[in-house]
Amino acid sequence: MEISEINFSKMNGLVPAIIQDSITSKVLMQGFMNEDSFIKTQETGLVCFYSRSKNRLWTKGEESGNFLHVNEIFLDCDKDSILIKVKADGPVCHTGQDTCWNEKNMDENFLNYLEKIIHERKNSDPNSSYTASLFAKGINKVAQKVGEEAIELVIEAKDENDNLFLNEAADLLFHYMVLLKYKGFGMNDVINILKERHK
Repeated sequence: MEISEINFSKMNGLVPAIIQDSITSKVLMQGFMNEDSFIKTQETGLVCFYSRSKNRLWTKGEESGNFLHVNEIFLDCDKDSILIKVKADGPVCHTGQDTCWNEKNMDENFLNYLEKIIHERKNSDPNSSYTASLFAKGINKVAQKVGEEAIELVIEAKDENDNLFLNEAADLLFHYMVLLKYKGFGMNDVINILKERHK
C-alpha cells in the first residue's frame, strides 16, 4: 500500500489503526497513525503509532517487549482507516490483558487455536510435552500414530459406544494435525484443496 492512498486530512493528520491478530482474527487494540508512524511501520515491520498523549511516535512494545509484527495492511473504502493484521509477541493491553477489550486472544474456531498450540509445542522440551515428544521422534513415529488412531477409530465405529467413537475421532484429528505441521502444512492448506474440488 502506498502512503499517498491514505487520507490523513480528516482527523488533522491522523487515521485510526485497528490491530487484529492474523491467526485468531481477534481485534487486539486501536491506535492512531500519522504519515511518519505509517512509514516507520512499513520500514520496520513493527506497528508504530502516533501517541497523542506523548506527542511522538510510539512503537508498540518498545517498553514491554510485546511487539506487533505486521503481516498485512488494509485500507478501508473511505481511505481514512487502516486495518493491520499482526502476530503479537505477548499481551497487547497495558493492563496485561490479551486485548484492550479484556478478551482472551483465542480463536473462536478451536481447531485454529489447537493448531497454534501444536506449532508452539513443536520446539518445546520433549520431556514436558507429549506433542513435542512426537516431533522429536520423527516422521515415522508421527505417521505411525496417525495410522494407529485411524484403525482404532474404525474399530470403534463398528461398535455402539458413542463416547469411545468420538474420543478416537478426536485422537485421530489431533495426530493428523501434528502430521500436517510436521510436513510444514496446516488445516487451511487442506481446506483450500477441498474448496478447489468443490468448485
